Amino acid sequence: MNFDAAIKKDHHKQLNIAMIMSIITIIYNILEGGVSTFFGASDETLALFGFGIDSYVEVISGIGIAHMVWRMKTQSIDKRDSFENTALRITGFSFYVLTVGLVIGSLLVIYKGIRPETTLAGIIIAIISIITMYFLYRTKLDVGNKLDSAPIISDAKCTKTCFYLSFILLGSSALYEISGIPFIDVLGSLGIAWYAFREGREAFEKARNGRLTYCNDNCK
Repeated sequence: MNFDAAIKKDHHKQLNIAMIMSIITIIYNILEGGVSTFFGASDETLALFGFGIDSYVEVISGIGIAHMVWRMKTQSIDKRDSFENTALRITGFSFYVLTVGLVIGSLLVIYKGIRPETTLAGIIIAIISIITMYFLYRTKLDVGNKLDSAPIISDAKCTKTCFYLSFILLGSSALYEISGIPFIDVLGSLGIAWYAFREGREAFEKARNGRLTYCNDNCK
């Protein structure tokens, strides 16, 4: 095998890994969203419920990323296509709706004095998410660097948003479970709302400029 053929083979291998990571991201977020919304509703913890909805929105974004990687496997690309831009707009709109819903929900929880029965599920889910998101981030970043691919590196760095989000859930859930102080869960849900707003804004900005390399402060 000559040098050029070896490079081409490795390039194909790394793109396959990127596709696998995209599929894992989608499947994991579907499972995480289902478990989180179930326990969030059952235990009346708004932070966990919002975290679950966020996971579902990430599925839409993940489908757009998987489509982009698939295009990279078949052709050289320099901008997002209509499918990816549509996915970004739907993602952005969904994140904005989530932001408004969490803010209104937080106000209602405070007004009605609702307190979670337990936040133990949130602690467990957050720990699993932290481990999973770190693995996905490191693997995507490694693939992106090997391919010298700005889009994949950008996607990897943006995966850190979910990583940070998991720490917000873990912090609010653990503090409430330990102290039982009212409205700590609400603070967690507002933290998730803040990140959801930033993710929504980023999605719309990406859709507007159409470039593959755009990434705002969320991705640093």
